[in-house]
Amino acid sequence: MPELPDVEGFRRVLSDHVVGARVESVHVADEGVLRGVSGRAFRREVAGATLTSPHRHGKWLVLPLARSGRAVHRHDDPSVVFHFGMTGGLSWVPAERVEGEPRHRHDRVVVRTAAGELRFRDMRKLQGIRLATDDHAVDVLLGGLGPDAATVTAGEFRKQVRPLRRQLKPALMDQTVLAGLGNLLVDETLWRAGLRPDQATADLDAATLNRVHARMRTVVRHSARHGRVPAHPSWLTGHRDRGQDQTCPRCGTPLRRGRVGGRTTVWCPHCQPG
Repeated sequence: MPELPDVEGFRRVLSDHVVGARVESVHVADEGVLRGVSGRAFRREVAGATLTSPHRHGKWLVLPLARSGRAVHRHDDPSVVFHFGMTGGLSWVPAERVEGEPRHRHDRVVVRTAAGELRFRDMRKLQGIRLATDDHAVDVLLGGLGPDAATVTAGEFRKQVRPLRRQLKPALMDQTVLAGLGNLLVDETLWRAGLRPDQATADLDAATLNRVHARMRTVVRHSARHGRVPAHPSWLTGHRDRGQDQTCPRCGTPLRRGRVGGRTTVWCPHCQPG
């Protein structure tokens, strides 16, 4: 499932290839990925518009448009808003390779510019693409999210987490508490912080929360550079999906597997005693 680092990678795809480009055409192969807008209305609003600088909040990616004839997005211009669900992603195909790289059967929406094609691919279609009519509509759409995990300060982090009465992992994965963290990021963070994923948030003092915040920021920052949570041999992530007999990369203790907050969870009972 795409987490903050993956979406940051998709943001870079947009920044590197489409900013300032005019949309020549829009192909909606499957309206099932559109949310709250028809294929016809989506094509009408996006075709002819200029694509401007994208921005991300948590797992959401916003691509503001400038209406035909202008290059600068105004607050009353629409924006394309992506949420990638479990299997969504963005890819860029340069114009010179478009003919040689046929569209995949799961490429649901394709935006064409003079420089190439932006393809939105999604197998399961659990989330998808929205068209916000203006900046206020974007604010409403994202208004329920917590602060972004890549930029949240230690003080904001404590303010969000400390009042909760929940298990730690589900609290960190709650997008209304903190935006952007998913299963891999949270397991990696808690392993580095030395805390069990089922630890009660009410038991954590300020110093412990500061430690979780610091480890989280390190994991998020490094992962964002890769555009994914990397499976480094020295990371828990590098061992969690290699079978039932994997050991902790730090101490060699056999890893534990279970479900916390309804999600498959991996931890080290020695490095994460509580």
